[in-house]
Amino acid sequence: MKVEELTAKVLHEHPSMDRYQLAIAVAKRCDELENGAASKLNVNTSNIKSADLALMELAEGLIIVKGFTDKEK
Repeated sequence: MKVEELTAKVLHEHPSMDRYQLAIAVAKRCDELENGAASKLNVNTSNIKSADLALMELAEGLIIVKGFTDKEK
């Protein structure tokens, strides 16, 4: 899926989140992935940029950011 489609999917599923909050959430997850966190997706992540991977995880609902979405951990 394209980045634009993933972004639209996340924003559509979480109307309380705006694009700036999404950028912060992606950046935070990207930092975690860059620092050794394991991906929650069942795909080969060797050729995927960490920012794209973070956005994919958010779009699939595998990552939930407190305060930005209706579902909280």
